[in-house]
Amino acid sequence: MEAEDRKPQSDEARTTFDPEVTSEFAIPQGLGVATTGGEPETTSEFAVPDGLDVPSAAEPEGSAFSPPKTYSSRGAPAAFTPASGIPAVRLTKDVPWQDRMRTMLRLPVAERPALEPVHKTEEEGGPAVPRVLDLTLRIGELLLAGGEGAEDVEAAMFAVCRSYGLDRCEPNVTFTLLSISYQPSLVDDPVTASRTVRRRGTDYTRLAAVFQLVDDLSDPETHISLEEAYGRLAEIRRNRHPYPTWVLTSASGLLAGAASVLVGGDLIVFVAAALGAMLGDRLAWLCAGRGLPEFYQFTVAAMPPAAMGVALTLLHVDVKASAVITGGLFALLPGRALVAGVQDGLTGFYITAAARLLEVMYFFVGIVVGVLVVLYFGVQLGAQLNPDAALYIAERPWVQIGASMLLSLTFAVLLQQERSTVLAVTLNGGVAWSVYGAMHYAGDISPVASTAVAAGLVGLFGQLLSRYRYASALPYTTAAIGPLLPGSATYFGLLSIAQNEVDPGLGSLTKAAALAMAIAIGVNLGSEISRLFLRLPGGSAGGRRAAKRTRGF
Repeated sequence: MEAEDRKPQSDEARTTFDPEVTSEFAIPQGLGVATTGGEPETTSEFAVPDGLDVPSAAEPEGSAFSPPKTYSSRGAPAAFTPASGIPAVRLTKDVPWQDRMRTMLRLPVAERPALEPVHKTEEEGGPAVPRVLDLTLRIGELLLAGGEGAEDVEAAMFAVCRSYGLDRCEPNVTFTLLSISYQPSLVDDPVTASRTVRRRGTDYTRLAAVFQLVDDLSDPETHISLEEAYGRLAEIRRNRHPYPTWVLTSASGLLAGAASVLVGGDLIVFVAAALGAMLGDRLAWLCAGRGLPEFYQFTVAAMPPAAMGVALTLLHVDVKASAVITGGLFALLPGRALVAGVQDGLTGFYITAAARLLEVMYFFVGIVVGVLVVLYFGVQLGAQLNPDAALYIAERPWVQIGASMLLSLTFAVLLQQERSTVLAVTLNGGVAWSVYGAMHYAGDISPVASTAVAAGLVGLFGQLLSRYRYASALPYTTAAIGPLLPGSATYFGLLSIAQNEVDPGLGSLTKAAALAMAIAIGVNLGSEISRLFLRLPGGSAGGRRAAKRTRGF
């Protein structure tokens, strides 16, 4: 028992029961601390020392965005002002709304001009934000699905929001997703809405109607309520295509026939190319009705023109079979998507541009597969197809100019354009081929450079016509580049590969890719030149700002 009594206690027991054990933070003995009400008066190292007089009136709590009392506007430093100053932006109403909204979007939010008087909805308190955002997304969806560039879609969305008083909006456009965010004030939570684009279709008549709606909404003298805007949008969506199916099929055949004449074909070649293209168009419609993806539709549509050319060669018909196959390819090459993809890349929408160009690549691979299958079997059956025929294209200026205009006309019909724009784009296509022929055939200039200059004029004239009519530039440019598409280089590259001549084939396909890029860059450059240097009444040539180049880093 005594041994157990002498057993030392554990640390926990001593800490619990021994009153002499203290904490390391305890006040040492002998240190006098003043107490108030029995509690020691502990102070902070940031406490005001005794003897320092401090005014008792405390400054009321204010907003984090309000300037401090010590701030003076006269003596404020110019630290946040650029050396050249903040440029004034003139948003004259004589300038198309596309240019005004692009200028606004390229400015930081703090530098955007004050909002002008806006339309009011049926509510006295102001616009209904969710419904305005929904209308904006629906309009952007139609524009993006119709092939409009991402920058123009964002400009249209911003114009719709601004017309209803939502000036603090930030639209965002990608290949399949539209989103827009609105912040009522600097301290309020933003409201965000989004919409997915699942179906795409080519109807430039519908595209022009949507542009007209946005133009009317942007006009301060035209008061359109939300209900009226919804009604007009629903009417646009319900409108039928301007051309029936049989007209589209006939236009596809005439386009292929005109393209075959453009590369040296005669009347028999014209008829054969037209029949092959119309058969391919009907097969593609059948595949679309069965729900097959567009890749297989392009593959099936490319087979009949190639089969028609191989059949004429096997039958020993004295015609230029290569022109038949080339004409069929002209009706399939995705020039519209290519131009839109390169335009998005040049304007800074890299995600959308990458998606569009990937779509173009899939379509092109589908065409390649369809043509290669037919050419392979044709070569195995003994068809004497000559890749060197690309060097012997007959120069018939007047015939080729007429064929180029017919090609642009039929291309415009396939794009479902308004009848009022068909004549303008037909003339624009004739000018494009005339410039290309004069530079390449008469001036012996590189076909890539000639194509780029001709496409630049197409973009310039198309932009001028669109600015004159306050409409989209696509109906005036897309069909006009049809005669410049690299159908011949594509065909001869595929033929060389089918005959196991890989190096010449890859060289020809590289040339086709270079021509395609020249077309897209030329169209975009012509459009940019018209915006930068050409002035409209009351407009400003220097009011459009863009990001500075990064000098490699």
